[in-house]
Amino acid sequence: MTATTENLTTDHSRAVADGAHSHGRGGTPEASRADRKSSFALADFVVPTGREEDWRFSPVDRLQRLFAGDLSGAGPVVTAEKDDAVTLERVGRDDPRLGVTGAPGDRVAAAAWESFGEATVVTVPRGYTGGRHTYLAVNGDSADPAAEHLLVVAEELSESLVVLDHAGTAELAQTVEVDVRDGAHLTLVSIQDWAEGAVHLAAHRIRMGRDAHLRHIIVTLGGDVVRVTTDAAFTAPGADVELLGLYFTDAGQHQEHRLFVDHAVPSCKSRATYKGALQGDAAHSVWVGDVLIRKEAEGTDTYELNRNLVLTEGARADSVPNLEIETGEIEGAGHASATGRFDDEQLFYLRSRGIPEADARRLVVRGFFAELINQIGVPLVQERLMEAIEAELDKTMEAAAR
Repeated sequence: MTATTENLTTDHSRAVADGAHSHGRGGTPEASRADRKSSFALADFVVPTGREEDWRFSPVDRLQRLFAGDLSGAGPVVTAEKDDAVTLERVGRDDPRLGVTGAPGDRVAAAAWESFGEATVVTVPRGYTGGRHTYLAVNGDSADPAAEHLLVVAEELSESLVVLDHAGTAELAQTVEVDVRDGAHLTLVSIQDWAEGAVHLAAHRIRMGRDAHLRHIIVTLGGDVVRVTTDAAFTAPGADVELLGLYFTDAGQHQEHRLFVDHAVPSCKSRATYKGALQGDAAHSVWVGDVLIRKEAEGTDTYELNRNLVLTEGARADSVPNLEIETGEIEGAGHASATGRFDDEQLFYLRSRGIPEADARRLVVRGFFAELINQIGVPLVQERLMEAIEAELDKTMEAAAR
């Protein structure tokens, strides 16, 4: 088990006034996170060896077919439930709306860009405030390497909820573009509940307009290898991004979540909160949170938090927060990270009150996740999460009984 605990709080009186400041363990080799390569061309990225900063935690031996770039397999089938006002289109790769959120940042993301033939575009119209959510079921039925491209556009002054629900079998390189335009409020939920054996590498690229608000929720439960990279960029003042994540990592699973929040304009806010539980031999979770506050981004307010609960021996959690500040004129900036084992004192306390051990363990894990689940604010997702957590705890109880 790897544990990393870092904390930094910065305000006007304590900020770095001149030059860039980088804080956090396991930092990047570049002089700045802004120097990380991005390109639409696969040839601009070498095949990773596992020594690169972007891939040093990843099981690169299990990703070789995606690195090769031949993603000609049949992609998942997407079916939708939505209001009539929300449009769903299949468009060619020459559609001018595609690619506006930025270029891929790694080899698999570039391979996904070069390989997809058609994209699915969801558009929430200007001023839409309908109460029904848009639900996209992404169902895989092939183990051949494939690419998929999704674009979600929340037009000006709209309010909407979009859910992406992944299931089935796949070896998938996926791009999810999120374009949140001026004054729009969007909640986007991506659930990774793949079958055993699935490999899913997703790149979420987000563009925020003026006074836009995004609640971006990642839930990772199934699959053998799941890696989600989320890049959020502010293009105008007044925007607010909330990044929430929950994961439950079982024996042999690798679940990796990497965030990059690029504060490039003044007066924007970001919050990131990710929590995960791990159980079983060779269960491995990775969380890397990069926040860059550029020189022009005066008035920035940002904070990121990662917590991991290790339930059994043989599990490992890597947690790396990074904060880079190029201006002292900010509202606040900080991060925190912690990884710990199951609290035997809490268990003893509950058992001393007459609560059976199995029930006591459930209460401790429920309490660990409760605050984050309540923040999600989407009943559909909250119920699904509680059911999934109960199912995972059943596995723990069964293993303990043997």
